[in-house]
Amino acid sequence: MKRNYYMVFLVFVVFFAISFLTNILGAILPVAKDDFHASNTMAAFLPLFFFIAYGVMSIPAGLMTERFKEKKVMLLAFVSAFAGALIFGLVPKFGVMLGSLFFIGAGMAILQVAINPLLRVSGGEEHFAFNSVMAQLFFGGASFLSPMLYAYLVSELGPQGTPNSAVKFLGTLVPANLTWVSIYWIFAIIASIMFLIVLFSKFPKVELKEDEKTGNLDTILHLLKNKTVIVFFFGIFAYVGTEQGVANWISEFLKTYHGMRPEVEGAQAVQWYWGLMTIGCLLGLGLLKLVDSKLVLRLFVLGAMACLSTALLTSDPKTAFYAFIAMGFCASVMWSIVFSMGMNSIAEHHGSFSGILCSGIMGGAVTPLIVGSLADHFGLRTGMMFNFVTLSFLLFLSFWAKPLISNQTIFKKSEQ
Repeated sequence: MKRNYYMVFLVFVVFFAISFLTNILGAILPVAKDDFHASNTMAAFLPLFFFIAYGVMSIPAGLMTERFKEKKVMLLAFVSAFAGALIFGLVPKFGVMLGSLFFIGAGMAILQVAINPLLRVSGGEEHFAFNSVMAQLFFGGASFLSPMLYAYLVSELGPQGTPNSAVKFLGTLVPANLTWVSIYWIFAIIASIMFLIVLFSKFPKVELKEDEKTGNLDTILHLLKNKTVIVFFFGIFAYVGTEQGVANWISEFLKTYHGMRPEVEGAQAVQWYWGLMTIGCLLGLGLLKLVDSKLVLRLFVLGAMACLSTALLTSDPKTAFYAFIAMGFCASVMWSIVFSMGMNSIAEHHGSFSGILCSGIMGGAVTPLIVGSLADHFGLRTGMMFNFVTLSFLLFLSFWAKPLISNQTIFKKSEQ
């Protein structure tokens, strides 16, 4: 099939939109917590409602994509995200924000399932690996930019700001004491623009490969009896739990223990956490050409443990700031390694297995909640130490995993 460069670029833009709407929570959480007078536990319900949508929607999204095809489910996803962002922009209350985040999360889960087969077909199978890396760069770029935009809006709409006419108009849509809610109007605009772009785009016909099909309920139940499937599900659960269990609490930690401003230094820390995760992803690709993936995972997990220990225990604000963002670098390769090792550890039903693994993204809902609950009783420093539990599971996985096919390096051929 002739390559469809427009559709490839559209998928890249969708990855950008997913990340832009997803990875802002860490920057927003401390401000939302204060403005809504929420405890740490209650604040942790914000990422819980967002990421639990992944657990609920990943497998149904695969079934919907097989039945209704990519264009229709992508339109549904952006309607869900638009509705979630708009309702919170109109009614900025804590309870409404929980529902809003669930609708946005559901939309993002649907998109994640739909766009990868579309990228394979549009760009050509022989370029799928390269295009997947490019998509991750777009994803990482949005993670870097969204906290920057958030900080800009809060600053410009504050007492000392000099907003332009567009920003000033956004300010009229939100309460004067909740200027950060303006970012959700930006989300609504992005979702509506993406809906229109998808609506008027001509999609290629996508024939799902066997390892991309979600499969039926019997297949999924059969897989859930497999120990390897369960262990890798918890591997994804542990990784996303770690990623969000750190990212969502960085800004609050720096405010609580080092007096840093959430809308300035806190937002910058979250921004660079995601920025270094993108850079680390690229360097990790090179490392995987030299070293077995299990060893790469082990080294990066140990590095993450060292960075997290430093961030939580140091009394120096700058050291804590840089240790947190270095944690992003260490987390960069974990998702791709755990996911690929899992897929290479069973011989069949890869589409169903992929859906189960994606359901493990709900770890991003559970770990921040546990951190918040512990923080209310023992302090945030102690609460964030729970991330060592999830990191320890990933370390265990780096020894336990026995993939049927190991990654090919320049020193050895992949096992057949």
